[in-house]
Amino acid sequence: MSTEMHPAAKYKRVLLKISGEALMGDQGYGLHPPTVARIAQEVKSVHDLGVEICMVIGGGNIFRGLAGSAQGMERTTADYMGMLATVMNALAMQSALEGLGVFTRVISAIPMDQVCEPYIRRRAVRHLEKKRVCIFAAGTGNPYFTTDTAATLRANEMSCEAIFKGTKVDGVYDKDPKKFDDAKRYDTVSYDEVLQKNLGVMDASAIALARDNNKPIIVFSLDEPGGFRGILAGEGTYTKVQG
Repeated sequence: MSTEMHPAAKYKRVLLKISGEALMGDQGYGLHPPTVARIAQEVKSVHDLGVEICMVIGGGNIFRGLAGSAQGMERTTADYMGMLATVMNALAMQSALEGLGVFTRVISAIPMDQVCEPYIRRRAVRHLEKKRVCIFAAGTGNPYFTTDTAATLRANEMSCEAIFKGTKVDGVYDKDPKKFDDAKRYDTVSYDEVLQKNLGVMDASAIALARDNNKPIIVFSLDEPGGFRGILAGEGTYTKVQG
């Protein structure tokens, strides 16, 4: 396969952020291997364009730190458990991608050398240059930060041109489109508007970090087959959050 970038691709290097819940299919918890395989196929289709891809996957399908602390667990401990859940998801995605012939590295903010690589920025950049998919696991390595913030942080560190946030809806709406028929979708929206109207794209610290570094966030539906590749080729439905 040629490593030359496809002329249709709008970005050379991107970060894809998905929730842990995206991997559980209709099960309601855990990992659903056919769903993981389907998302891996979406990633491969973009990788085949010659685009360099980073990923950050949440852990909410296994354990969510906020939910744990709400039930009386000490917050720091609960957050570390959530970070470990993201490592399990990252390993599952690595397995699915490598099954499709895409070389992949799981890079953890919490060192666990038998399982994956520690986060060393220059090494991660080298992997990207060699067209390996880098899955950043264990959040930022710190409690009190979400995987949204981790995604924005890594996108900045890796000099990604955009953050792609794969969700269950095809963009950002002024209210929940599943509950309100008159919900309106934005084609573009500013970072400040997302914060002021609490539009729920990402948490406030992630949006502020993206805004301060002028990193566009593209919100699209992960349930739409070919959607990720389509946007990179300049098609499809999505919302762009920008300055």
